[in-house]
Amino acid sequence: MAQSATVAIYATHDQADAAVKALQKTGFDLRKLSIVGKDFRTEEHAVGYYNTGDRVRFWGRTGAFWGSLAGILFSSAFLVIPVVGHIIVLGPLVTSLIGGLEGAAVAGGTSALFAALVGIGIPKDSVVQYENEVKAGRFLVLAQGTTEEVARAREILAVASPTIIAQHG
Repeated sequence: MAQSATVAIYATHDQADAAVKALQKTGFDLRKLSIVGKDFRTEEHAVGYYNTGDRVRFWGRTGAFWGSLAGILFSSAFLVIPVVGHIIVLGPLVTSLIGGLEGAAVAGGTSALFAALVGIGIPKDSVVQYENEVKAGRFLVLAQGTTEEVARAREILAVASPTIIAQHG
């Protein structure tokens, strides 16, 4: 089956959290959902992170947000990516991101986030916009799946008032 993606950008973690919970309530397969956001370590001195069997714990100002999402999503990464900065990624995009790190190291000039999003079929011009949104402190919610699944996800994500929403593929 052809894979597609819906990308929604939210200005606040509360909006992103509401969007994820809305998808969860409708039975969307959360193994196909990814969240990308910046680490707000600069706002507090102590921030912690660890990963134990797909469970993540964060301490800091946005700890409850990331902790609650990590409890329902699968796989996680805390990365420092040149150009983007400190980001937290939850969901299947982690695998693409790791591949993107390898590709970015070989190709040079692109970030791992850019390479990961392009690698799953998102057009480069859209990826540049999404990367800039993450750099600006917004939250990217990415739903992957069949065309029908991501169309349904787009309808649900739109209810949480994203600043940007688009379907690709």
